[in-house]
Amino acid sequence: MHYDPRQPRPTALKHDPFKALVVPRPIGWIGTLDAQGRANLAPYSFFNAISDQPPMVMFSSSGAKHSLGNILATGEFTCSLAGEALRDAMNLSSAAVAREVDEFELAGLAKAPSRWIKPPRVAAAPAALECRLFKTLPLPAPPQGEGYTMVIGEVVGIYIDDALVQHGRVDTAAMRPLARLGYMEYAVVTRETMFSLNRPRVSADARRAEVDAGPWDGVYR
Repeated sequence: MHYDPRQPRPTALKHDPFKALVVPRPIGWIGTLDAQGRANLAPYSFFNAISDQPPMVMFSSSGAKHSLGNILATGEFTCSLAGEALRDAMNLSSAAVAREVDEFELAGLAKAPSRWIKPPRVAAAPAALECRLFKTLPLPAPPQGEGYTMVIGEVVGIYIDDALVQHGRVDTAAMRPLARLGYMEYAVVTRETMFSLNRPRVSADARRAEVDAGPWDGVYR
């Protein structure tokens, strides 16, 4: 099958498959405050890290969602990382409720204060990022419906549950982070699904490369 996504889908595809192809996607659980100090919490699956020096993340909002409006008003947001134990609360916080509704309370989630910004994080989340707005970028709008706005934030603070730090590294498997797939499907990162690969060693003349067998040798290349 090969088709132009700008044209009607083939009849064999009942739903748009795009989100089921670009997988898995981490979930950005975005916490914000509005200009009046009211909290908002919403999960976004168009989310990822885009730089580590400085650490920066992005998420995309379809239309003028409450999260986007709050970030434009205050310039700050948190991103809590959702583990498997928080999947139902994460899902409930996605409800399109009225602006004045606090999704932390709606989903039964305690707030934890941030250290460098005002919006809170999810207290039960295994890790969280404190972000300041770098810039927003409007994306092309479709012929029908609202377009997306990309929000890029610089990470100015990082919270990690101390229990996750083992031998100088974060135990990602212990986090059991959620990932978004297509349709209404999700996945969990577990120890059984994780593996490591050594990066290739490049020859002195840069014309050949080889990969050492076995577990990661602890060297970043």
